[in-house]
Amino acid sequence: MIDDENNKKTPEGLMEGAGHGVVHAVEEIAHSAVEKAGYVAAETGSGAKRIINAATHFLHLEASGGIILAIAALLAIIIANTPLFGLYDSILNHIKFRIGFDDLQGSFDYEIKKSILHWINDGFMALFFLLVGLEIKREIVSGELSSRGRILLPALAAGGGMIVPALIFWLINQSHPQNLSGWAIPAATDIAFALGVLALLGSRAPTRLKVLLTAIAVIDDLGAILIIAFFYTSGLAIQPLYVGAIALLGLILLNRRGVLSISPYIILGTILWVAVLKSGVHATLAGVLTALFIPMKRPDDSGGSEEGAEESPGERLEHALHPWVAYAILPIFAFANAGLPFTGMSLKTLSEPLLLGIVAGLSIGKQLGIFSMLVLAIKTGLSPMPRGVTWLQLYAVSVLCGIGFTMSLFIGSLAFEDEAMQVYIRLGVLLASLISAGIGYLILKYAPPARNDTPGIGSKEEAHSTS
Repeated sequence: MIDDENNKKTPEGLMEGAGHGVVHAVEEIAHSAVEKAGYVAAETGSGAKRIINAATHFLHLEASGGIILAIAALLAIIIANTPLFGLYDSILNHIKFRIGFDDLQGSFDYEIKKSILHWINDGFMALFFLLVGLEIKREIVSGELSSRGRILLPALAAGGGMIVPALIFWLINQSHPQNLSGWAIPAATDIAFALGVLALLGSRAPTRLKVLLTAIAVIDDLGAILIIAFFYTSGLAIQPLYVGAIALLGLILLNRRGVLSISPYIILGTILWVAVLKSGVHATLAGVLTALFIPMKRPDDSGGSEEGAEESPGERLEHALHPWVAYAILPIFAFANAGLPFTGMSLKTLSEPLLLGIVAGLSIGKQLGIFSMLVLAIKTGLSPMPRGVTWLQLYAVSVLCGIGFTMSLFIGSLAFEDEAMQVYIRLGVLLASLISAGIGYLILKYAPPARNDTPGIGSKEEAHSTS
């Protein structure tokens, strides 16, 4: 009991408690409101309780994060086409927020001064990438990417899903060299939106289909991280990288010494984030690097997932971060980056090569690249067919991977600073994501289910072949 109380006082305990608080916030606020309004008629109270239950149920739905993300993006688009757009733009782009210190003579200046939009994209999104890094590590250590048999199919699919969209974008924009830095925009998949669509379909989306989509999206995220590191870094400042190297060495030592407290990793990760930000490398990569060194080994040395077993530090941090990322960070990012004013747009806008490259890359290139690699891997015997899944359902998942949204908008913000270019990027990503979500949903909704005796991943045949 004493240990439990002490754990609650640690930073990681506070973070985990705060994370769970996000999920239950609506319920607690509603309960408080009902208590203060005790004089209201019993019928009204009953109605309030129904609202509480509905809100609680919604926050626990698998699709809730994607729905909130969509609402935030829609709200940004609405505001961008009203007189409030001036205020929206001014707050995001013209108000500066800074942390740090300097002296009155100006002999030294140790501060970070950024617009609100940059704080969201460089700061909040570093936490998103920290969560992505933890998810990737967990899948590699004990999840769907933990063996060759499991990793091969989604890895090949994700590779095709990044290469083909980039090629299509290049083919459309090869005569417009000013657009070519956006080649990676259609190479990304938004896992929250894609899984949200599957969740809306309920039992019509088999569990193994969700597992496959998650594995493809996780590898896709890893590819996007590498793309950002190698292709969207410029103007390197060497001195901050020395500080970053020291912080990274500290993370390695913590991991090698088996330190299970999360606090030291967070402190060194924050130092690494500042150093990377100052160096010119995109700061979100600090989140991924930090995640790679946070232990996934459980205190009892068990690598399994037995129910009731104590969680590893990485699992604890992942669970603590998840509600914050799903219900706060990603919706804030969507609200800040999806504001698209339609003023001055016409049919000619849709013929802009940058926009066409994004739409074609995401809505056509993604499905071509992923589905062709799935067919190749399964037909050649490199990987078995997922059990309980049909070819039509596999094609639908390939289509859903064309939902680029969060990562595509993020890469677009790195590729182009010009606001005119951002309009084409936002419109292209939104159109492609809507097309992919709509077609993928309809295919899965009306696709006939697989026969129960279909062999594949998860079957006895696979267990024998991979043992």
